[in-house]
Amino acid sequence: MKTKNLKVLACAGLLCAAAVTAHAQQLKVGYVDVQRVIAESDAGKAAQARLESEFGKRDKDLRDLDMRLHAAADQLEKEAPTLSETERIRRGRSIADQNRDLDRKRREFQEDLEQRKGEENAALNDRVGRALKQVVDAEKFDLILQENVTYAAQRVDISRKVIQAVNAQK
Repeated sequence: MKTKNLKVLACAGLLCAAAVTAHAQQLKVGYVDVQRVIAESDAGKAAQARLESEFGKRDKDLRDLDMRLHAAADQLEKEAPTLSETERIRRGRSIADQNRDLDRKRREFQEDLEQRKGEENAALNDRVGRALKQVVDAEKFDLILQENVTYAAQRVDISRKVIQAVNAQK
């Protein structure tokens, strides 16, 4: 009796395993690299260009100011032995004040840049999400993986299709 039950359980287990295997073969899985989609899509490139045009001049101005400050500090160091104590202190304070002002401007620049990047990324992520949904619905995917994937075969990588869908959006 026990062997008969054991055989029935074993057969049931094999049938379940076969059913799961058969079902798994019907599962359509895809992988999308969202960062690649953002970087390679026309919308992502346009967003990057907007950020560069919006912040490029400020960045250049900050770099120029930094170079002028370094030059002034080097000049003060060279001339320090020949300057009066009062003049050396005055110029040192001026450079220190300008350095603090530069640090403040850099912080403001970084905050503004990060805020704009966040705005652009939110809009891009929305577009990518809509494009991904179009591809998933059109090709009837059951499962899409996006992040923290150790390996994805080229045949399941749908990033190129999503890029094309993003580019097709108006």
